[in-house]
Amino acid sequence: MSAGRGTPLTFMEAFDLPVVVNVPTAARILGICLTTAYRHVRQNTFPCKVLRIGNRYRVSTVELMRFVGVDERAVYTFDLEPDDD
Repeated sequence: MSAGRGTPLTFMEAFDLPVVVNVPTAARILGICLTTAYRHVRQNTFPCKVLRIGNRYRVSTVELMRFVGVDERAVYTFDLEPDDD
């Protein structure tokens, strides 16, 4: 991801994410500040399941995408067929 922490993810960046993401990336997807995201993680009120692996948190990308209204249908970030212009 080339954009900074405070900027929302682009459509193409969202579909290039791995299976799980860290809390800063999840915060960008949700459009919330990092402090708020960690507060929700600590209070168990984060809108998606959060996994704790050692001293790190990971969030399911599928659950995040569902929460923001992107379902699991195949979506391509590029044209499948070239333009005939």
